[in-house]
This record gives sequence, C-alpha cells and structure tokens, in this order.
Amino acid sequence: MLIVLAGIDGSGKSTAANALVTSVLAEGKNALLLSNYAGRRRMSLLAARFGVHLPARLADAAETTLRVANVLISHVRARRFHGLTVMDRHLDCQLALREARGLPRGRLLPWLLRKLPAPDLMIYLDIDPQQAHDRIAARGTDEESLADLTALRDAYYSLPGFAGFTVLDAGAPEHEVLAGLKRVIAAAEEASLSAARLKV
Repeated sequence: MLIVLAGIDGSGKSTAANALVTSVLAEGKNALLLSNYAGRRRMSLLAARFGVHLPARLADAAETTLRVANVLISHVRARRFHGLTVMDRHLDCQLALREARGLPRGRLLPWLLRKLPAPDLMIYLDIDPQQAHDRIAARGTDEESLADLTALRDAYYSLPGFAGFTVLDAGAPEHEVLAGLKRVIAAAEEASLSAARLKV
C-alpha cells in the first residue's frame, strides 16, 4: 500500500510519517519511509544567511528538479517493496507551492502525476496557519511568514485533485494524529479487500 502525506510547513508531515512507520514496524509488519524533499528549507536558510533573494521562478526550477528526482527514485523503491510505503511529500506539494507563488502549473508535473502510479491514499495534514507558524518558530531551524503559510494552505485546497485527498486534523497531539492515520489506512485496506472479494 502506498500513501502520501502532504501539508503546509509546520503541519508535522515528517513527524507523522516517522511515527507511522515506526508503529507499523513495531507491529511486526513491513513499512518503508520515503522522503521527497525539494531542498526549499535549506535554500531559504542559505539565502537568508547570505542576504540573497532568489526569484520565484529560479527557486521553483531548483526545487522542482530535486523534487522530481526524489519522487522518481521513491517510486522505483516503492515498486520493489512489499508492505506499507509512506511518502513524505509528492509532486502535488510543488504544484501547491507554484500556486501560492503565483506561478503557472506547467506541463511536466501534471503529466508526471498522470503517469506515475497513483497512491492508495493522499492524506493532507490540515492545520491552522497560525499554529503551524508557532511550531516553526518554536523549532527555530527555519522561518516562514504567516502570510506564506496561509497562501500555501489555500493553494493546496485549490488543487484540482484535492477533492480526492483525505483530510486529517494535524493540529491535534501527535498520538492523535498517528491514531487518525492508522484509522484511515485500515479503512482503505478494508475497502480494498471488499472490492477484491466482489470481483471473485
């Protein structure tokens, strides 16, 4: 089973992904975590450190190149793995960033999304931008403005395929987010088994 976690910065995607995989492994089942980063946080920190402002299109080009490479590698690894595969971010995340920055969707990312195997679950970890901003400030490793977080959240909701996402409250405590993830995964697995029985 392949699931993807998406959400704005500060929604706890990586924390939830790690907790989920750790929990599944503890149950004696197979689970694999694949991270599809675009290097946005690192580039932002370097730009801030050296006082450089990257144009939106240049930043997007660099991020898209790295994101696409990571996603393609992740899909190769996922195809060879038997068990639960959890992807932390995907191409939809880059499309949302483009929307938030006022950039066009382009052709490559939508084309790749049509060609790549569709995840069994696209899970959006929803959180109030103010709470996400507070989390980012508390960890102190990067900076995001409240306005940018709000724009990114709106951009996710405007994605053409967002109606097919499963939305979970990421503002809840970590153990509740993990429980919610496991519930929706169990429901999806049961639905898949039921569909398979009907075909027999």
